[in-house]
Formats: sequence, C-alpha cells, structure tokens
Amino acid sequence: MDRTSLIGVVLGIIAVGIGMVLKGVSPISLLNPAALLIIFAGTAAAILIAFPMNEIKKIPALFKILFKEQKLIDMKDLVTIFIEWATIARKEGLLALEPRAEEVDDPFLQQGIKMIVDGQPPEFIKDVLMKDLETMEERHASNATIFTQAGTYAPTLGVLGAVVGLVAALSNMADITALGHAISAAFIATLFGIFSGYVLWHPFANKLKRKSKKEVMVKEIMIEGLLSIQDGTSPKILEEKLLTYIPTSERDQYKAGGSVG
Repeated sequence: MDRTSLIGVVLGIIAVGIGMVLKGVSPISLLNPAALLIIFAGTAAAILIAFPMNEIKKIPALFKILFKEQKLIDMKDLVTIFIEWATIARKEGLLALEPRAEEVDDPFLQQGIKMIVDGQPPEFIKDVLMKDLETMEERHASNATIFTQAGTYAPTLGVLGAVVGLVAALSNMADITALGHAISAAFIATLFGIFSGYVLWHPFANKLKRKSKKEVMVKEIMIEGLLSIQDGTSPKILEEKLLTYIPTSERDQYKAGGSVG
C-alpha cells in the first residue's frame, strides 16, 4: 500500500470537512445529488469523449498503481549486482553471465543480459533497450494525461454546476429562504469541482509521473551497467559511473557500507 496516496486523500477530505465546520457550514450540505452528478458523471463523460476505450480500460489499473507501493530494484542493490557481474565477466568472460539471466526477475534486465550473452553488438542492444524505455515513457505519460485532463475538466464543470444552480435559484426569487438555500447548493458543485480537480486528479497525475520517473531512472542504470559490462569496464570504474545516478545522501550510505576496492 502506498501510504502517501491514502493519507493524502483522507487528509484532504478531513481538511475540507473540518474547514466547513469551522466556517459554520454543515458537512451534510455536501450531500447534493445534482452537484455530484454534474461533477463526477460530467468528468467521466468528458474523459470518455477525450480518450479511446483502450486507454479508458487502464483506469482501474492506474488506481491500483496509485495506491500500491512501487516495487523496483533498489538502486544501491542494482549497483552491487552490476559490480558482481562486471567482476565475473572480466574473470570468466561474458558467457559466464548466462546463469545470471535466469536469476533476474526484471524482464528488462533479463532481456539485456541475454542479448549480451548472445553476442549482439552494443549498438543493437542500446537501440532495443532505449526503444523499450521510450515506449514505456510514452505509455506512462499517456496514462498520467487521463488524470491531468480530469483535473482540468472538473473545476470547469464546477462552474457549470454553479451556473445551473443559480439559474434555478433566480427562477424562484419570491421565496427568500428557498433562494438562499438554492444559491448555497449551487456553489457545492464548484466546491466538488475544485476539490476533485486539485486535491485528487492533478495530484494523481503527478504521482504517476513521479513513479514513472523513478522507473525510468532504474532502467537507465540498467542500460548503462549492461553496456559497460559488455565493453569490459572495470568494476571500480563501473561503480563510480553508476553511483552518479544515485542521490548524494544515498551514495554516501552506499560507500559507507563498502565499495569495490
């Protein structure tokens, strides 16, 4: 479970609820079927119009990604793995890495090792892996765009909901009490639109982008490590090269734990 996503959503709801109470507004006023329909059904309709069905079908999986902890090889562990492989390759040759390909769980890394063992040229390996990485980035960007667009549509639909509510209110100005209630209800749609847009959809898009960026960085380390091993780079030089991808604080921790001598 990605706790930050869950805590963020819960905290956002609590903040709005308590804020309403402190302002003297009853949270019960949020139970407005018309506003809920205009904002959430309207946003869903806009997304359906904006994106093809093959991308819409990914939305349940995207929510799973948002609320599930990202499982990636730790970058410090990845450096250690490549140092070990570089040492084996220099002592026993690249073919000695073949058993390591079967031990790897990551398909991307496994593909790279197999191409090296098969004797594919470095240019070919780099082209294949970079194309795979670019395709993944494009796919992730497309997925995040769904939530970015939802975050754009929702606040605008909130304004639409407010306008509809005001039209209804102004059509019955004889009853002042009913008029005040109708105007209040009209702005509930705006509240839902702004809340869902800037507390849910835009942050969801940003979380997907951050997770994608981290995965891209891990794969870039893999490409660099694989090509360096194939080129016969020494373990020490490879270590220094790969550590440039790791934040300084984590780099210091890695070196404190022992590096290649």
